[in-house]
Parts: sequence; structure tokens; C-alpha cells
Amino acid sequence: MKKTVTRAMGTLVLAGLGLGSAASGFAQNAAAPPVQPTAKAAPAKAPAAVKPAGTAIPRVGGHPNFSGVWSVMNSANWDIEPHAARAALEFRPGPVVPVPAKAVVALGAVGSVPAGMGVVEGGPIPYSPEALATRQENRAHYLERDPEIKCYLPGVPRANYMSLPFQIIQSEKTFLISYEYAGGVRNVLFKDPGPAPVPSWMGQSVGKWEGDTLVVTVTDQNGDTWFDRAGNFHSDGMKVVERWRLTNPDTIRYEAEITDPATFTRPWKMSMNIYRHLDEDARLQQFKCVEFVEELMYGDLRKEPLK
Repeated sequence: MKKTVTRAMGTLVLAGLGLGSAASGFAQNAAAPPVQPTAKAAPAKAPAAVKPAGTAIPRVGGHPNFSGVWSVMNSANWDIEPHAARAALEFRPGPVVPVPAKAVVALGAVGSVPAGMGVVEGGPIPYSPEALATRQENRAHYLERDPEIKCYLPGVPRANYMSLPFQIIQSEKTFLISYEYAGGVRNVLFKDPGPAPVPSWMGQSVGKWEGDTLVVTVTDQNGDTWFDRAGNFHSDGMKVVERWRLTNPDTIRYEAEITDPATFTRPWKMSMNIYRHLDEDARLQQFKCVEFVEELMYGDLRKEPLK
């Protein structure tokens, strides 16, 4: 009787731990003789080894295939030069130190600038003294002058390091770059047609292959675009030579050499990594921002402007 009570109490304890069915089976078989196995159990198979992802760069038409959705992981669109975090892009005089411009105060931290290591090689941008003064004026009037605010196309190279991604579609004979921001598009030509008929926001892109590197020369931009939100600018005589190289299937090493004697004392270069979007649903969304700035640009034309 004592053994039966003890065994029953043990069953209740195990049941309280969520092991009731196992406890019941244990209680029923505790006094039974062990059952001899009829056959030796087969050893469990070791899990198949996970093969590392391939590192071979895909190719199309004999060249590296850049097709995919890409974006940067830097703060170059805020300022391509090294910079510390700051409260705003535009300031006004304050009682002691400058404070954010009135138009951006309500944005708080959203309107502040994240720090960045910069993407310019070899030190600061080599502006001429006159151009440097213009850059400083641009910073003081950022809200009025930055073309991004008004949804103008960003130009090259800025389009490649904005916060929104871009997609490359490549075949044996074509190389097309489509940007989410404002629906910008670049068709890289592999036969030079000569000077563009007119300057444009994105200019004319002519490419050639140097081994596995795509070299793209961009000319005939209209001179109204900036390099970033920090007022860095160029003239309509700028030439950009881009170098696109896949260092692995999911990383592009991007370089852009800038030549513009009207603005800079010498050619200079920026460089950065651009990364593939690996999500299964990686694709461009629509950011047709013209309609988003109608009130900003045309609101004063209302019969009764909003206050």
C-alpha cells in the first residue's frame, strides 16, 4: 500500500511539471521487468553539411552581370565630405550659438544630420576660392537651393548614393539604370553618339568595358544638380568618369572621378561600396515626388494661399 501511494504521488509531481502522460507511463512500467530490444536501432544520420554560397560572379555576354537592386549604406547624400552630426542643414543666428533655421525647427531630430566618414578621396574637395564661397552660400540657403527639395532629378553621381535604391537591368548589349527617386533613368550607351543635343539633369552616359570594370563617362549635365545636401555643387562643364566593379556577387565598388575646371582646381575622386538587396521581394517602389512638392512650389499661386 505504501509503495502504491508513493508511486501515485510521484506521478502527480511529474504531471504538475507538464509531464503527465510520461509520468503515467513511467508509473505503469516502474515495476515491470525491462523489455529486451528485438533489433539494434540504426544510428541517426548526421545532418547534411551546409554548402557555402558560391562566390563566382555571374556573367552575361562575357561581362560581369550587375543586374539587381542596389543601394549604399553611408551618409554621402547628406555630405560627401567627412562631417560630424549636427542639428540641421541650415542655421540662423541664435542668442549664443547658431540654431536651426525656423523652417526646420519643428522637424527636431528628423531634420538633423547624421555623422559620416565622407567618400571624397585625398582630403577636402579642391574648390577654387570663388566656388568655395558659393558652396558656403548654398549651405546658408539650403532650403531654397537644394534641387532635391523640389524633386528635380539628382544627376550623376548623386543619384547613386541617395537613400532610395536603384535597379540595374543588363543584357548582352544594354545597361540600364532605373532610380526609385523621381523615376530617374540612365541608358548607358556603348557607341558614342557625340555631344548630346541639349544638357539634361542626368546627362549622357557612354560606357566601355576595361576587363571586368565598366567605365562610364557622363557629360552634358545641366549644372543645376548638387553632390549632396550640404551645398557641394558643380558647373555645367563637369565630366564624370564612373568605374563600376563587382568585388563579389553582392557588392559593387563604385568610383567617380570629377573634372570641372570652372569649379575645382584639379580633378578629384569619390569612392564607396554599393550593396545588393537580397530580400526575396527586392524591387523598386514608386517615388514620383513631383506631386509631393506642388504646395511648396505653387501654393502661393492659389487665389487664397494657405497660411
